Amino acid sequence: MNAIIVSTLLGVIMMFVSWMTTSTRIQKNIGLVGMLLLIAANFLQQKGWWVINFDTKGMLAFNQIGLFANMLLFILTFLYVWINGDEIGKIGNHTADFFAIFFFILCGVSILTSFDNLLMLFIGIEILSIPLYILTGSDKKNLLSNEASLKYFLMGSFSTGVLLLGITLIYGATGSFHLAMPIVNPKTHLVNENFLMSAGLILLFVSMNFKVSAAPFHFWTPDVYDGAPTVFTSFMATIVKAAGFIAFIRVFEAQRIALGYTWPIILSFVIVATLLVGNITAVFQRSVKRMLAYSSIAQAGFMLFALYGNSIFNTEAILLYIVAYSLATIGLFAVLVKMKDYSFDSYNGLAKKHPALAFVTTLFLFSLAGIPLTAGFFAKYYMLNALLTAGAGLWLLIVAILFAAVSVFYYFRLIQAMYFISGEPAINELDKTYELKLWVIAVLIIIMGVFPGFMFNYLYF
Repeated sequence: MNAIIVSTLLGVIMMFVSWMTTSTRIQKNIGLVGMLLLIAANFLQQKGWWVINFDTKGMLAFNQIGLFANMLLFILTFLYVWINGDEIGKIGNHTADFFAIFFFILCGVSILTSFDNLLMLFIGIEILSIPLYILTGSDKKNLLSNEASLKYFLMGSFSTGVLLLGITLIYGATGSFHLAMPIVNPKTHLVNENFLMSAGLILLFVSMNFKVSAAPFHFWTPDVYDGAPTVFTSFMATIVKAAGFIAFIRVFEAQRIALGYTWPIILSFVIVATLLVGNITAVFQRSVKRMLAYSSIAQAGFMLFALYGNSIFNTEAILLYIVAYSLATIGLFAVLVKMKDYSFDSYNGLAKKHPALAFVTTLFLFSLAGIPLTAGFFAKYYMLNALLTAGAGLWLLIVAILFAAVSVFYYFRLIQAMYFISGEPAINELDKTYELKLWVIAVLIIIMGVFPGFMFNYLYF
């Protein structure tokens, strides 16, 4: 509850900061201090030292996994703002308002990691989504940004309608909005068939696939990510997507039992379709930004493996994958935002002019591809291990490895442009501080790649 209350208060405070000062640097620093306060408030609740208690009537349930997920997402948001704070200040005239939006989004994130009621799932998604529509269209002079915002709003509204219809059917079947464990027949080991319940869960599954941009409900993602300001695309593709997956898993970790044998069939279809569409389409992109958009779809295919079972392996896998994927993606977009255009040609010869920048960019790409000694390698390993532990089948493991090999191709296209194609890179001037921040991200990726269990020591001990 600490994170929900504190993030809301910080959002309101940031709304008034723009009246107090017009300095974007001061506004950014206040936002960073607010992020640290939010992290501290969540940490205090984790340790049980200071907890804001409210009677939520059983609609929220705070556990160690949810609070740990909060901590990871808050730290990732802090790193994102720390690196991109100056770039955020270049969009619009009221930088503090963007930080207010970030805090409101984090309030939605906190609800999605702790809801125990389908109405709170709906509220959390709406608190998360509505500010994102604003961020997407914040570059008002850019027609692509306006188009992306409208498309995101329409698709988001449609998926929310599907979500509400699913919740309505589940309520009609059970008479409750709570996520109770389905009752299994001891003779058949199956849940008694209930058409309304099954239909409602299918609609929830469709809606959540919209939110995490999984195929075949991904079609809004490339245009929205491409049209939104690059600095905000980074946030949408990492922290927001991660929160969606946490909510996705929280809904179906128990309710998937009610779908019986249908569940692995539906899930396998969505995973294969997501891996296929994301990876194959990314191969043919000429824009790095659009390639990263399709890459995020492909990465969503890997994250969906966590839905197969309900064990500690799945929990560890999704948390590690979220951190590894988010760090690499934040780093790549931080480099991309400094480019004058987003084509592969703009990276030609980058290694000669900015060798350090080319090296960290290569490291970020290695992590997304799952190359050893990077966080992405163990993230994929943990995810595949969780898949096998859940008994999903060897064929799906082989499909995942094949598509991971395909992803290496389009990631290495960018490395080829930086190191093996001569030219003048189309990049703006960089200061040493900015490069140092990118090195911090790179070091974190290496640490996670060498000591993947380091993160879980905090969770268990």
